[in-house]
Amino acid sequence: MPCDKCYTFNFFYSFIIMAKLIIVSAPSGSGKSTIIQSLMEHEELRLAFSVSCTSRAPRGEERDGVDYFFITPEEFRERIERGEFLEYEEVYENRFYGTLKAQVERQLEDGQNVVFDVDVKGGCNLKNYFGDRALAIFIKAPSIEELRRRLELRGTDAPEVINDRVEKAAYELTFADRFDRVLVNDDLATAKAEAYQMVSEFLAPDGEC
Repeated sequence: MPCDKCYTFNFFYSFIIMAKLIIVSAPSGSGKSTIIQSLMEHEELRLAFSVSCTSRAPRGEERDGVDYFFITPEEFRERIERGEFLEYEEVYENRFYGTLKAQVERQLEDGQNVVFDVDVKGGCNLKNYFGDRALAIFIKAPSIEELRRRLELRGTDAPEVINDRVEKAAYELTFADRFDRVLVNDDLATAKAEAYQMVSEFLAPDGEC
């Protein structure tokens, strides 16, 4: 008869294995943040954002270890050399963002289904690393023309910035077939419902739906 300690360990180990990862990527203006936020509101999914690492200074009320892990550019480079990141990007000179392996492992050990809101290349890298344990979702607008219209309606970017974003989006769309699922955000309410269906089916224990 197995001992109580063995039973506790096996139960805890099974719980860790159950924890999964949700990777969401999209061109700017596709509605990614809104759809992710709608998923986070479903407590039954046990979702938690991945806490990223950055070399920039905290803004406003941002807290270290909660919003980001804040480190210097020098330390970021040292951690790159040590292979501590699942993925990273230097957005501007000396301004890095990345996902730490150890942090994701801690969250999975806590039984959290970890959500990544990352750029397209970062999403591909994470999917390659985690394989079938991760669901990679690519969100896109129904067309480039519609994407441009949404960016213009925001009223926050100059025309040249919008042109750059649209050009970048056209490039990012070429990565869509590397993701498990492609979600076309034509109608926001429908897209939210479809995203929930995708994620809940993926997180369901084997044999359930």
